[in-house]
Amino acid sequence: MARYTGPRTKIARKFGEAIFGPDKVLSKKNYPPGQHGNARKRKTSEYGIQLREKQKAKYTYGVLEKQFRNLFEKASRSKGITGEVLLQLLEGRLDNLVFRLGIAPTRAAARQLVSHRHITVDGKVVNIPSYTVKTGQLIGVREKSKSLEVIVDALAGFNHSKYPWIEWEQASLSGKLLHLPERADIPENIKEQLIVELYSK
Repeated sequence: MARYTGPRTKIARKFGEAIFGPDKVLSKKNYPPGQHGNARKRKTSEYGIQLREKQKAKYTYGVLEKQFRNLFEKASRSKGITGEVLLQLLEGRLDNLVFRLGIAPTRAAARQLVSHRHITVDGKVVNIPSYTVKTGQLIGVREKSKSLEVIVDALAGFNHSKYPWIEWEQASLSGKLLHLPERADIPENIKEQLIVELYSK
């Protein structure tokens, strides 16, 4: 499946935020990329602001347009606030939870670990990054993969207490989804209401 594989700093500069994690270049060049990036900004239309927010959410979670729209439609059919439910669905993806548990340093790395069959759910290998994890399910590292350098380095010193909706067991290198996070607990700087307004047009 097609996926963005270009320069991540370029995307981070476009949004003016380190959406892929700490970025040295962004801290030096905190303005949009391109020939006119440092020029005076033109006023963005309401539609442009909404579209930008949707793109930021897609890049942050590594989701393509079709998947994102499907998640939005699922969220709009669910009980609760549509924007908040959308973020909860994104947070409930297996690749995102592997990242949140500290097993991988980035979502892209988490996606690769899942695709390469290093991750288990309830003891069974799952290689679908978009797999929706249910409350109470156990996400673990496959026995043969526990010594992988990328996993060992990512877990070293990781603070698991910062996400109250997941529980980590260091001895078994596994974590459990306790419940879906409240909006206040999701650290991403995404204005989900703008995305709802965009799709509602």
